[in-house]
Amino acid sequence: MLESRTPVHDDLIDHLVRTTALPRGEAARVVLDVLAYFDETTEEFVRRRHRELRGRGLVNAEIFERIAAELPHRAVTPPGLSQRQLRRLVYG
Repeated sequence: MLESRTPVHDDLIDHLVRTTALPRGEAARVVLDVLAYFDETTEEFVRRRHRELRGRGLVNAEIFERIAAELPHRAVTPPGLSQRQLRRLVYG
């Protein structure tokens, strides 16, 4: 799915090749990775960050506080979510 978007972003890929040491294939992969990152829904972001932070040994109280602080800095800011709402996104 994302690979089909590469030609649309040739100008960005060309820019990365010109301004970094990245070869074209790697620059294309970086663009696709960034697009995938920003395509995440709020629910996907919360679940992914919860998994990552649990993997670092943080406990839920710390995790949900950190996620709540990170959400306003996403490309499209979701509505404010309480820790209870975040917990429901993770655990259902």
